[in-house]
Amino acid sequence: MEIATLKVAAKSNPSTVAGAIANNIRDARMVEIIAMGPESVNNTVKAIAIARGFLKEDLVDITCKPEFIHLEIDGEKKSAIKFLLATEKI
Repeated sequence: MEIATLKVAAKSNPSTVAGAIANNIRDARMVEIIAMGPESVNNTVKAIAIARGFLKEDLVDITCKPEFIHLEIDGEKKSAIKFLLATEKI
């Protein structure tokens, strides 16, 4: 199964991210979201909650499994959170 990787920033719009989550899931893609920093994590959680509402009419629910990951950006090691989304029929 194809995996769509979304990167959420502090300035990302949660509704827009939710739409991207829902569209990828409807297209039978797994979704993982990378968020770095408290505002990004907050926007990600909001987006997941909104996406659950978008997918309700499709009789699909989503859950997430968060985990810490380590990235190297401009030669610096940074920590981020990766949210792996799983779907289930309701």
